[in-house]
Amino acid sequence: MINTTLCYISRGDEYLMLHRVKKENDLNRDKWIGFGGKLEENESPEEGILREVKEETGLLLTDLRYRGIVTFVSDLYQGEYMHLFTAEEFEGTLRDCDEGEIAWIKKADFAALPQWEGDRIFMRLLEDGAPFFSLKLRYEGDRLAEAVLDGKELTI
Repeated sequence: MINTTLCYISRGDEYLMLHRVKKENDLNRDKWIGFGGKLEENESPEEGILREVKEETGLLLTDLRYRGIVTFVSDLYQGEYMHLFTAEEFEGTLRDCDEGEIAWIKKADFAALPQWEGDRIFMRLLEDGAPFFSLKLRYEGDRLAEAVLDGKELTI
């Protein structure tokens, strides 16, 4: 299992999103996601997400909130523990990202964008202000086969 981070940055009624369209053989190809990546050796989740967001956007997050951990299990990809964050305040100037196109997306329009089915589950939890959670998402290919929230299976 690898350890990764993901952060959803919001500004009013918008999310700053990454449309993954620039890298070949990208498991997130054509999907809209937040910002993050793999943790480096000896790096905490907080250190990792601050570094990744700075590298990908040029922004320094100033109000980071650790919201949950998502366990990904897949028959195609390596297992992953993803540390999930949100932020509403930041400093710096937004810059282009070599992993995709960055855009501010209205929260009301977000659900219609191409994304992983499991992302819809944790985004709903974030939007609803859920307390810190543990979410397991098991995929068979690109299809979400199982979702378990805090040890209880969800109907998908």
